[in-house]
Amino acid sequence: MSLFGESIRIYLSDGTVTGIKFGEIVNKTIQSISCPRLRTSELNNYPESKKPGVYFLFGQDEETGDTMVYIGEAENVFNRLQDHIAKKDFWNELVIFISKDENLTKGHIRYLESRLVEIANSTGRYKIENGTQPQLSPLPRPDIGAMEEFLNYIKLLIGVLGHKFLEDITTISKKNFIENVQLERVTYDNQVLLKTSSLELFLNINNIRAKAMQIDEGIVVLKGSQAIKDLKPSMPNGYKELREKLINNGTLVLEVDKYIFKKNAIFDTASPAASVIVGSSISGPQNWRNSEGKTLKTLEQERLQSQD
Repeated sequence: MSLFGESIRIYLSDGTVTGIKFGEIVNKTIQSISCPRLRTSELNNYPESKKPGVYFLFGQDEETGDTMVYIGEAENVFNRLQDHIAKKDFWNELVIFISKDENLTKGHIRYLESRLVEIANSTGRYKIENGTQPQLSPLPRPDIGAMEEFLNYIKLLIGVLGHKFLEDITTISKKNFIENVQLERVTYDNQVLLKTSSLELFLNINNIRAKAMQIDEGIVVLKGSQAIKDLKPSMPNGYKELREKLINNGTLVLEVDKYIFKKNAIFDTASPAASVIVGSSISGPQNWRNSEGKTLKTLEQERLQSQD
């Protein structure tokens, strides 16, 4: 994470946000191309798509509805995509990463592919369509350093394009690093989380115990948290569907008379996270509390007041 920020340029080739998009980080050699499946053939008109690079195919898992990704590499990405059009049906969006200085070799892109699959599996955000972990290509030490830097830029660009699956499930904002807030390293489910004490939250209702962290993306309910077995009639349909999705994808597993979170789960806001846990519609800001018993609503108000 850069303390000084990064400048990213997005070029819309036809002036629409749903069409082909080019992305780059200012003063860096990396370049991305985002394209809907329908318009893959148009990439034939762009020489960039025929360079060595790594690529992502995004779609949905037909059984769970979860976002799924396939990660690949090719010395001519456009040619490889022709095969995927014929043989892979799940995807509807692709993103390519190449180097503008044309310095990526076969060894480089194989290294990137292996590391990207490894990172995507470790974050657990998307279902990975790759059947096996690609073998890590041996590279000289200077090349490894260059590719690890390239990986960081891929994370930035793919996140800006709307896919955060390469990011650890919790991220402390850059502001905390700049202000030298005391950070604590904690491990949940083999993931190293950076946190401050104010981010840790608890929900204790009707013998149900849950633990979460508030992050930039919303609320992360942590592995091991509990959820009620039976829903109440007041449970909104949207929350019912969200809970069913978590059950279907194995995040929530029934053990005796309670559901248990078998992995960390991200919610956009506090209320869906709380409602899924207690089985009825409740206010997240008024029920999630920190270790001192302060509600999330109170903590948010205090943060606002501290900026005055």
